[in-house]
Amino acid sequence: MNYWEERYQKNETGWDIGSISTPLKEYIDQITDKKCRILLPGAGNGYEFDYLISKGFTNVFVVDIAISPLNNIAKRNPAITSNLLHQDFFTLNEKFDLVLEQTFFCAISPEMRADYATKMNEILNPKGKIAGLLFDFPLTEEGPPYGGSKEEYLTLFSEKFTIKTFERAHNSIKPRQNKELFFIFEKK
Repeated sequence: MNYWEERYQKNETGWDIGSISTPLKEYIDQITDKKCRILLPGAGNGYEFDYLISKGFTNVFVVDIAISPLNNIAKRNPAITSNLLHQDFFTLNEKFDLVLEQTFFCAISPEMRADYATKMNEILNPKGKIAGLLFDFPLTEEGPPYGGSKEEYLTLFSEKFTIKTFERAHNSIKPRQNKELFFIFEKK
């Protein structure tokens, strides 16, 4: 059993806030193209997926290496189970207009961060965007979640992406206040 599936089986899901986070909800509320292809990588229980579907988005996909969260999403959305991809994000071979980042980046090992930036660039259509939240606290060997800094993220993403927005999230949930950066990066 893989590490993430084991965490779900043991109910060790401290990252799961039980609903969509305010910054992502408010960002989604501004998206007008309901047909754009959206990916939620490592989405856990996928509350963002539920929200997008409830708002009329039709091309929303979740990829997760653990089956339990995908099963949880499927129970809530039985008509769209084909959009739930049980595979490693790094093996994806599809294109998207938007990737919504919540806790996936901070959950992968820091030595995989350059691979993440490269893969995001590969799977995004021209002018495609990654948007969401990155943690802003010192990177340590302990994790997940793994932290990081705005400077590190800029170094990592600037080569392949145009930085559209990158600022402290003003609407984080209380436990994450002053620890999240909201960003929008566009594929160059």
